[in-house]
Amino acid sequence: MIELPVDRSAPIGLVIADDSFLIRSAVRELVSTFDDVQLLEECPDADCLLEAVDRLNPAVVMTDIRMPPGGDGEGLRVADRLRRTHPDIGVIVLSQHEEPSYGRQLLEGGATGRGYLLKDGVHDRAQVHNSIRIVAVGGTVIDPLMVRRLLAAEKDHDRRLADLSPRELEVLASMAQGQSNATIAAGLHLTKKAVEKHVGSIFSKLELPDEELVSRRVAAVLLYLEGGR
Repeated sequence: MIELPVDRSAPIGLVIADDSFLIRSAVRELVSTFDDVQLLEECPDADCLLEAVDRLNPAVVMTDIRMPPGGDGEGLRVADRLRRTHPDIGVIVLSQHEEPSYGRQLLEGGATGRGYLLKDGVHDRAQVHNSIRIVAVGGTVIDPLMVRRLLAAEKDHDRRLADLSPRELEVLASMAQGQSNATIAAGLHLTKKAVEKHVGSIFSKLELPDEELVSRRVAAVLLYLEGGR
């Protein structure tokens, strides 16, 4: 959940997998404009993707959530497998739907180096670039559109989420997008100290245990996703 520094001495190696040629083309065109990202290979299915990972050892994989051979959820299965076989590789799952259960499933096995983006946002240069950079260094990203949809469904949230103030929900939404406290402060026109106070209040209201900061940020976002179902 924290934006970490990126080693710019070498480009971030990327492999993409999607059975849609149009999506692969869109990502290819976008990535070609990033000076610090190198597209290593494009794959139409999970088998090709896993072979490319073994051969090329990319820093990040961007995969469709639905593709051959497994169909629905194949991208999640790939992400889970890579967590065991290639734990240092970041994975961004692409989906056509802002389904909270998918996001929760992706993160509950471990949020380090994981991202969930909607295909509607594939043409957003800044979002895609920032997401690749964040997961490459172990951060976590949730698509902003999904977060906004969850906010719209606030009435269905968990009791603890319902206790959060509108400003605290905004801060939590920004946390779900992988933003650091400094970035949240700039985006919401707050001081960093004010954001830190809101984050502490969020942890307290969500009744999260007093443990390492990153773990609590991930736990808060998981609860947030579950509450938006």
